[in-house]
Parts: sequence; C-alpha cells; structure tokens
Amino acid sequence: MDKTDEKFSLLSAIDDSAIREMSALNLAYVGDTVYDLYIRSYLVKNKKGRVTDMHKSASSVVNARSQAQAALLLSPLLNKRENDIFRLGKNAKSQPPKNMSFEDYSLATGLEAVIGYLYLTGQTLRLDELFSMIIAHFLEEEPHA
Repeated sequence: MDKTDEKFSLLSAIDDSAIREMSALNLAYVGDTVYDLYIRSYLVKNKKGRVTDMHKSASSVVNARSQAQAALLLSPLLNKRENDIFRLGKNAKSQPPKNMSFEDYSLATGLEAVIGYLYLTGQTLRLDELFSMIIAHFLEEEPHA
C-alpha cells in the first residue's frame, strides 16, 4: 500500500466492534461535523445563492435546539442499534453551553452520536434517509402564515 492508499483508508468504514470501543462523545464529535456537512452540502447543491444567506440557513438547522427537534422527529424511526447509540449519546456526561438547556443539548448529542456511528460504519444510505427527513422538515417546508 502506498502513501496515497493509506490516506484514503482513513475514510473507510470501520467495524461495529471498533465502535463499541469508542465513547458516545467521540461518535457525537464526528456526527456534529457530518451533520454540518450534510446540511451545507444540501444548501450549496439546491438553494444556491449568497454564502451569507446559506450560512444563515445552515445555522438555523445546525444548532442544538434544531438538532433536539430533529432527534425527536427521528427517534421513533431508529432501529435497535441506533437507539442504543442514541441513548448512550443522550446520557453522556457533558456540559451544555450557558445558553442551552440540558435537555436540548443531550438530545442533540444523542442524535450526533447516531450520525457519527452511521458515518463511521459506512452506512451512507441510512444517513441519506435520515437527512432527507431532517432537510424536508427544516429546509423544504413551506413557511406557515
């Protein structure tokens, strides 16, 4: 394997047994970035426009309050393994920012852990499925009058 192959292997999927050795906060750490990437990629591909406008749209979806809403939306649809990861992330010991409720922060962390798990295990179709629901809910709904 040459150096180029090594770099690509860093992004290859890992086995679920390796996931079991990671903390839920490590999964959430990756999940937070993946969440942001999915939302921003959607906006660039579909909403086109000024970066400042896309940033405002992204910021309205990529925050703990919105992620907590997304967690409540998706939690009934999670399979057993995803639910286990969600629970571990939700119950992980971490301190929310001063302006955030503990409940919203823990729900967001649970969702980020699930997203990190799916990403690291290479379950991109499942990620696409969950993000299609998040995007439909936050970015494609018609504004209410």
